[in-house]
Amino acid sequence: MAYATTDDGARLYYEETGSGQLVIFVHEFAGDLRSWEPQLRHFGKRYRAVAFNARGYPPSDVPEKSSSYSQARAADDIKSVLDHLGEKQAHIVGLSMGGFATLHFGIRHGASARSLCVGGCGYGAEPDQRARFRDEADTVAATITSLGMPAFSDKYAYGPTRVQFENKDPRGFAEFKQYLSEHSAAGSANTQLGVQKERPSLYDLVEDMKKITAPTLVITGDEDWPCLLPGVLMKRTIPSAALVVMPNAGHTINIEEPDEYNRLVGEFLAQVDSGRWPMRDPRAMTASITGIK
Repeated sequence: MAYATTDDGARLYYEETGSGQLVIFVHEFAGDLRSWEPQLRHFGKRYRAVAFNARGYPPSDVPEKSSSYSQARAADDIKSVLDHLGEKQAHIVGLSMGGFATLHFGIRHGASARSLCVGGCGYGAEPDQRARFRDEADTVAATITSLGMPAFSDKYAYGPTRVQFENKDPRGFAEFKQYLSEHSAAGSANTQLGVQKERPSLYDLVEDMKKITAPTLVITGDEDWPCLLPGVLMKRTIPSAALVVMPNAGHTINIEEPDEYNRLVGEFLAQVDSGRWPMRDPRAMTASITGIK
């Protein structure tokens, strides 16, 4: 079993396949590295594809205190994996919690990002949703602690942006729910309290996002309602960003629609690696829709 060690001593379990440019996949709260299996198989044919379990997700270490979990720490843990692998840069591909970590990696470690693919990122980011989001994080952590992961997964898996997956692919959804039920209750509760609840709103990161120059793809499903407006915010704010909205898709886009997701991300990576990914033309940001003053 392969592990990378972070600067605070936590061990992060990872798996890899293939060779070439390094791509690191960063999972969501309800997933783990197994959630990236369709991508490891697809991109491992062309890239050195790596997925790891975040802290709190065995066989990675599960620190006992929620203070060992944070949004900044999640971004820095990606850097620890990158450093362990002996590479200076990587394409970073994240979904949901992993999408937030990917965005923060671009802010904190921009020189190490060959590109950023920020998927399903934005839940709780809108200013009028912040209090509700923080309360929900407390409720989720309490539910996990009191009921345990199997009972929690029976509730959480059927959220309004996940039922699309069940409707399309009952077998894939059942596998997703089973993986969720196997997670560490302590690690999941601490992740909610330390990472999810305390992460800053995207609307407070506008000035930081303006400084991102790594090629960036923002990708979300059109039924992932909490991520739609934050996706537009990232598109407007990050000067190297493009926005893709996948039709009739919910939150778990990489396993709900793996073929389309792989195509979109694959085209993005190919453009980056060929040196053809553009920065936004400043003329596209004028207040006038005609360009006539």
